[in-house]
Amino acid sequence: MNKKICVLLPAYNEAQNIQKLIQEIRTIVQDIVVIDDGSRDETARLARRAGAVVISHKRNQGKGVALKTGFNYALGKGYHGVITMDADGQHLPGEIKNFLLCVETDDPDIILGSRMHDPKDMPPHRLWTNLFTSWLISRRAGQKIEDCQSGFRCISSRVLEKTELVTRTFDTEPELLMRASWHGFKIHHVPITSVYLPNSISRINPIVDTWRFFALVFRSFRWKRNIRRAKNIPADYP
Repeated sequence: MNKKICVLLPAYNEAQNIQKLIQEIRTIVQDIVVIDDGSRDETARLARRAGAVVISHKRNQGKGVALKTGFNYALGKGYHGVITMDADGQHLPGEIKNFLLCVETDDPDIILGSRMHDPKDMPPHRLWTNLFTSWLISRRAGQKIEDCQSGFRCISSRVLEKTELVTRTFDTEPELLMRASWHGFKIHHVPITSVYLPNSISRINPIVDTWRFFALVFRSFRWKRNIRRAKNIPADYP
């Protein structure tokens, strides 16, 4: 691999999973950064023991803030790009190789891991929610986005340098896809496996995060308008 890539793991109270996950990732990628988002358990200590760089927030600030901390670190260290993964074991480390192969051969702006190629293991309510939200974000972005809720993705540094993110929680991931699209970056998809662990606890609040999602879509009209103005693109241009 000629292009320097690091793996970013936003983590909050993931002591149960983090060490094993890092050990598995390190068989493929050596550079791993854990953003410990105010964990109250041993997440940071175990991540360091496993060989990761750890950046700690003093208090929990949300996944979006953790991602932005990781993005800034990667840009400061001169990485060609980052691979983001969830720290709860729902992404398979072995599938990192598919992202790296795509970077080496085509070097896309964004590679989005998509569970939609084989969603049979996805709970029905999550499947239909994902189909709807991905359709809506695709409409706002102006290009096909198969799985807007997927946190398993590779993002080039040229995208990170251009996109200024303002959200703080789970809405940061679809925000990045929209803003990158408005700047002309292209999104490539690779299949990933749907993994739903029996003892995992979702940190998504159905009511609060649904409201945040629709607020995100509403705000996106202003964001896109501002980007067009900065680029001197006529308002009636599609």
